[in-house]
Amino acid sequence: MRMREIRREDIELLAPAGDWDCMRAAVANGADAIFFGVEKFNARARANNFRMDDLPDIMAYLHSYGVKGFLTFNILVFEDELKDAQTLIDACIDAGVDAVIVQDLGLVKMIREMSPDFPIHGSTQMTITSPEAVEFTKPYDMERVVLGRENNLKQIKKIADSANVPLEVFVHGALCVSYSGQCLTSEMWGGRSANRGECAQACRLPYDMMVDGEHQPMGDITYLLSPKDLAAIELVPDLIEAGVVSFKIEGRMKQPEYVANVVSKYRKAIDDYFAGTWTGPTKEEVRELQQSFSRGFTHGFLSGTNNKQLVDGTFPKSRGVYVGRVEQVLRDGVVCKIEAPLKRGDGIGFDAGDPTKKEEGGRIYDLRRKGVKLEGEAEEGWVVDIVPGRSDVDLRRVKVGDKIWKTSDQALDKRMRATFDTEKPYKVFPMHVRVEGRVGEPLRTWWTDVQKGTTVEVASEMMLEAAQKRPMDKALLEEQLGRLGGTVYQLEQIDVTLEGDVIVPMRELNAIRRRAVDHLAGERPKPPVYVKHNVDVMADGVVEHTPVAYGEAQLTVLCRTLEQVQTAVKTDVAMIYADFEFIKQFPAAIETCRAAGKPIALVTPRIHMPNENGYHRNILKLKPDAVLVRNTGALYFYMQAKAGWEKQIAEGIVPADVQLEYGKFPQIIGDFSLNVANHKAVQLFIEEGLDKITPSYDLNIQQMVDMLGKSETSKLEIVIHQHLPMFHTEHCTYCTFLSEGTDYTNCGRPCEEHNISLRDRIGMSHPVRVDEGCRNTVYNAIEQSGAEYLANFMELGVPTYRVEFLEETPEQVSEVIDLYQQALLGQVSGTQVWRKLKATNQLGVTRGQLVK
Repeated sequence: MRMREIRREDIELLAPAGDWDCMRAAVANGADAIFFGVEKFNARARANNFRMDDLPDIMAYLHSYGVKGFLTFNILVFEDELKDAQTLIDACIDAGVDAVIVQDLGLVKMIREMSPDFPIHGSTQMTITSPEAVEFTKPYDMERVVLGRENNLKQIKKIADSANVPLEVFVHGALCVSYSGQCLTSEMWGGRSANRGECAQACRLPYDMMVDGEHQPMGDITYLLSPKDLAAIELVPDLIEAGVVSFKIEGRMKQPEYVANVVSKYRKAIDDYFAGTWTGPTKEEVRELQQSFSRGFTHGFLSGTNNKQLVDGTFPKSRGVYVGRVEQVLRDGVVCKIEAPLKRGDGIGFDAGDPTKKEEGGRIYDLRRKGVKLEGEAEEGWVVDIVPGRSDVDLRRVKVGDKIWKTSDQALDKRMRATFDTEKPYKVFPMHVRVEGRVGEPLRTWWTDVQKGTTVEVASEMMLEAAQKRPMDKALLEEQLGRLGGTVYQLEQIDVTLEGDVIVPMRELNAIRRRAVDHLAGERPKPPVYVKHNVDVMADGVVEHTPVAYGEAQLTVLCRTLEQVQTAVKTDVAMIYADFEFIKQFPAAIETCRAAGKPIALVTPRIHMPNENGYHRNILKLKPDAVLVRNTGALYFYMQAKAGWEKQIAEGIVPADVQLEYGKFPQIIGDFSLNVANHKAVQLFIEEGLDKITPSYDLNIQQMVDMLGKSETSKLEIVIHQHLPMFHTEHCTYCTFLSEGTDYTNCGRPCEEHNISLRDRIGMSHPVRVDEGCRNTVYNAIEQSGAEYLANFMELGVPTYRVEFLEETPEQVSEVIDLYQQALLGQVSGTQVWRKLKATNQLGVTRGQLVK
């Protein structure tokens, strides 16, 4: 039962396009909008992509069919790229791009300086997962936001009801195991950042499960971080009623047949809902979706967290449609009771349970049933002999019990290709025509493109004459003026007012029709007009800095155990950050720091979901000196709390719940996960009220120096030593593999009894830690140090440097702090620090992303 009236035109089906064929496939199969990238600045750097020069043609083509086009600009933009970014945004504005999909908040600031009304969509890379995170975007007038794929239906509805901003949600395609915008694995291991569109898909690699340092045998489950694919077609009514306005299909790397197939299925589902004929997808429709691409389908997190269903763990790549198991190996084929239809020409693959080894596969040459060769399709439930091509499959490597997958369907591909590989228009739009005329005057016609709302007037060149035999009437005019085949129009209504019996030659009617269609068709591609200011986006950078001398810089440390805190308070560090797994551990850290007279900051989780503000209220009740904020939702909460606190102070009221020893509201410090990568982003967060800002971990040394050169560096704190947090994920490996449960309500909390790490192919074990929200962070096994660049940063005026600990012992904590304090005093060089760390750590130390 719908609580509010939702119209069909309120719902958008948004399709991916990596090239022109994919774009045509999307338009032909009913997409309302397309998202695509150009050769630079998008999160699919390896896709074919379009060129910036193509933008006018792309938008003219899309608009001629009434389809919107959104440009993906969903990466972080480095300082030396801002001018090129401005050039691309200029081109988008001029070409009439309907919106840009943006990750980088610095880019958002730059776009708003260039244009107050050019539409911006907040990318899923912004990690927007709560009403507060949506509220944070409102000063920047974003047209819509794309929610994180981890939000469930209840949360989506809460965000839609409270935030009052159009919401876009992924409904089909590959799932990232990590929160989008919060994955640093590719960056760490190969310098190919997911925040730069270069994801190396480390989540699709095999890992060994290590529990408390011991290898835990998992049988054939080795792909511990590789999720199944999202398929939410069954949830279309729920999503509409939850308040989703845009249904987004993933797949800019996919083939046009995939685009045609998936778009057509979701088009039908949405239309069926509004027609009142919704019955859900048929078994055959689901199979066809699986056939185009599937690692196994899941609702992702939309139906709630179910860790067991999210990850299968036995394979990392598309399998297609499950057919059955080998029951017998014959001389020329195999016997199988099939669970899906098969026919000659279909591709099949044999799965022996170890995807790391070569798998047999090929095309079906013949099918036999009870010894008789089949000419048509073998039906589900039949026992058949599957005979592959002689040179396709080595049957000696196929065993009884092997799974069989239908990996391709040429007939399906051919049918999908036929939808867009045609000269006929993909869509037709209703046309209304009004006709008036009298003897001695031209025949006057008005043609209205109903969908576009555009009307043109076209008159005959010849005057109307009195008809001697067969005068024109409505039927004749409807027939002649309605001959719109081959155009994007279809005559829906004609109103005729003729005085007397009149006539013009048929060729005049044909000429009128052609001219009217030409005029209207010329109006369709015209781009929307946006306000554009000619600004120098680089004119506002701060370029003069006061260098920080040795002995003036401050060292802060982030601790993840109470023992580390107890050690750190005995040193000269300026502040201690407590980043504990559970909030119940915070009071002991507060007490330890207060007893030592040492300022303490409490650290928020990386993610902020609806109804999680109680966590942050508890932080304020503990009265820390600072809060390290890791997402925009939490940042919005604290800035609102601070504004309320200041208002009470101004009114002479003492707000007891956050009254601190020093009479101040906690400092608000932004962490690396806010993805600050250019001076525009620095400015934005300073304007939002942050006291300090931590630059993104995506910056190498040159990019960092470039950004510092244009930024107010006195507000910056650089993390100089850490175990890089690679994956941050809603998927809990503790629950999935160490319990019989499906989520935090029934898992038995194995995370409180055990420590998991994931051992990669080269033998490195990467620790997995949980937070209060049962989210997992996978940390790099080897810590990294930027000690060699301390002199560069101090010269540019950066006053504060942070060291982050993970599993270090108290002795190691003391040693590392002492080394960095010596470096900040100028007693040892950064290189000496790095060498000392590398010599004393049995796993070694990497220079990390700064040297990439």
